[in-house]
Order: sequence, then C-alpha cells, then structure tokens
Amino acid sequence: MGMTAIEKILARNSGQEVVKPGDLVVGQVGTAVLYDNNFAPSIWRDILKVHDPERVVVVFDHRVPAKDIVSATAQKIGRDFVKKFNIERFHDVGASQGISHVLVADHGYALPGSVLVCGDSHTCSAGVFNCAARGTGAPDMFYAVTKGETWFRVGETIRYDLEGTLTAPVSMKDVFLHIADTYGSHANQNVEFGGSALPELSMNARRTMTTMCAELSAEFATFEPDQVLLDYVRERNPAPFEEQYPDEDAAYLDRRTINLSEMEPLVAMPDTVLENSQKVGDVVGTQINQAFIGSCANGTLDDFAAAAAVLKGNKVSSDVRLIITPGTQNIYLEALRHGYVETLIEAGAVVTNATCGACGGGHLGILAAGESCITASTRNFKGRMGDPDSKVFMGSPATVAASAIKGSIADPRDIVG
Repeated sequence: MGMTAIEKILARNSGQEVVKPGDLVVGQVGTAVLYDNNFAPSIWRDILKVHDPERVVVVFDHRVPAKDIVSATAQKIGRDFVKKFNIERFHDVGASQGISHVLVADHGYALPGSVLVCGDSHTCSAGVFNCAARGTGAPDMFYAVTKGETWFRVGETIRYDLEGTLTAPVSMKDVFLHIADTYGSHANQNVEFGGSALPELSMNARRTMTTMCAELSAEFATFEPDQVLLDYVRERNPAPFEEQYPDEDAAYLDRRTINLSEMEPLVAMPDTVLENSQKVGDVVGTQINQAFIGSCANGTLDDFAAAAAVLKGNKVSSDVRLIITPGTQNIYLEALRHGYVETLIEAGAVVTNATCGACGGGHLGILAAGESCITASTRNFKGRMGDPDSKVFMGSPATVAASAIKGSIADPRDIVG
C-alpha cells in the first residue's frame, strides 16, 4: 500500500523511504516558531546555541501589547534572544505583529513538504500548506531550536474529500462544526483534505479547517497540494520546496465525502465542539452578552468581509459587545482599505489590534460570571474566555455578526442570503 501526504512528508524529512502508522520518526525541522508564552520567566531556559537562525521565527501574539508585568517580561526576554542570535524573522509589537499561525501564512514560512513546529496547540493551521505542522511542548521546542530536529509517532489518517460548492453565508467554519459533530474526536489520527471543491476554496477558508483540526485532537492536518496552494506559497517565499501528494493507493483508516452544497449554519453548544452542534434554527433566540470574531482560525480578510456583509446598514444590539480582532496588522490594514473596518465600527463593533485577545481569555474581552458569548474563534471550553460560570457558543463569522445585531443567536440567512 502507498503512503498518505503526511506519511510522505515525515518519510522525506526523516531520510526514510517508507513510514507507516505506529512508527516513531526523527525528522529535520524546517521552521521552528517561538511565541511570547515560550519566553515566560517560569518556562524559559537560556539557550546556548541555535541550530540555524534562518529556520527560527519569533512572534509576540498572545498578550500584545503586553497587558501585565509577566507578559512584558516575557517579551523583553524574547527581544534579548532575538538580538543574541540575530533572528531576522521577528514579529514584535508594531506593523509586523500578528498571531503566529496567521503570520506563517502571510509570509509563506511553511513550505510544502517540510516540518514546522511551534509551542501553540493550533500549529496544525500551517498544514494547509502541505507541510507537517504540529504543536509541541516547551522542552521539544527548545530541542528543535537547538538541534534542528524533533520526533513524531506516525498515526493513521482520515481522508476528507470535499465536493460541491458553499452557498454564502455558509462558510468552512460551518463545515468544520459538521465534521466535529458527526465524527467526533480524531485523537492520534491525521486528517487529509482534498477533493473537487478545492479550486473554489480560498487559502483562508482552507486554513480555517486545518486550524480547527486541533479541536478534533488531530495529530496533523494537511491539504493535498493544488495550483492555488503552490502559487500562494511561491508569491510569498522564493525558497525551493517539494510538495508531497498522497499515493493513489494510500492506506487510509477511513475516507469520507463532504458535500459542501448541503452544509448549513451550525452552532456548537458550550464546553466542547465534539458531537455538540445544533442547526442555528434550533437555538435562535438564545440570549448573548458578547460576540467575538477573530483568532488564528477566523481573523482573516475573508472573515472581515463576511462580517461586514451582515453588518452593513445594521446596528449591534445595545445589549451586546461585538469585538473583532484581525489575525495580523497587515489584515487590519487590508480591511481598512476595503472599507470593512468603517462598516464594522459604524455598526457598533470594536475592532482591536492584531492579537490572540479574547479567544484565549487573556485580554480584550473577558467574560464575567453568568455571561454568554458567541464566538468565531478556536475554542469554547468552560472558562476559556473568562469566568468558569460563563457560556461560550461557537459559530461562523456570519452567524456571530447576525447574533450581535439581534442580541441573541440568529440565523445569518435571515439578514443576507
């Protein structure tokens, strides 16, 4: 039997002809991304050498600008590290700031066929670029930076063939919620996406899927390469690469077809996205206090456009705080140029600087006890966005925007469609 895309990437970077589920592989790391949490005084250990500074990226994203002394100290340690080892790919507070995974996409740091590691759990986001991208713990990150390699256990792969066409305002966030609700956990498994629908899906839409695969507990998530993907990377990074296609006889644990034409808006109920979604019509009218659009999954220009389409000519309910956070400052700038920010602010939204912000409950939108939020971000765990007695629902950017207008969970098709 042949190999899946992930198996071929891991084989290529570990110097093996074949790898299979159950194997342990030690492979070369093409890109290692350190972010501000890695430099926290309680975690950081002085690194005496860096294997290759050109393979290291340093990003401040979780609490930017620094919200307290701990985060300020972490960023100071990070700046000292960057200077010590002459790290050129550094994204400090300012014009180049943003969420690490979105910056990886903006700058083409994730090359097809390579391995990318980062200490954040949503590192699988970069798998959209046909690379093996995974979050690791701090010790493994330090090892990858100093030695240029890391290890993985090879898992079995689930293949999703995407067919048909999405009908706005339905988005890939709704498709993810369908997969999470229908198939549940993918723990110790890889996810591979392909199918005839790919040419019609933007890289932003695809990246929403790979990012959210962290919520399936997937090991790796990747897309089969196509011309859209290859052109996107080449426009941003001149470095050579070797994309990896799955073999025609690749051995999958399961192969599933998703018809995008049949998708509809869904809402994940609080505390988990696994087997926990309902059709938006079944929860319409549920009161909310806050609505959030942002994160590494849904802080793209596509998401700004979707929110602006719903909010144009409408007003946010006086009972709701609508917070919108771009994935990078560059996305913020593009949203300004397209007029999206003006539309959102006129409707009553607050648009923040690029950062993780409210998604992780770190700052810029923490919930109080008894409050409810509908979010287009990455997680809805209990206490994720604030007090453990708050509730977090999850929907698409269009669903979140519609809910902000109504003051309760709403179907975006009632406003645009």
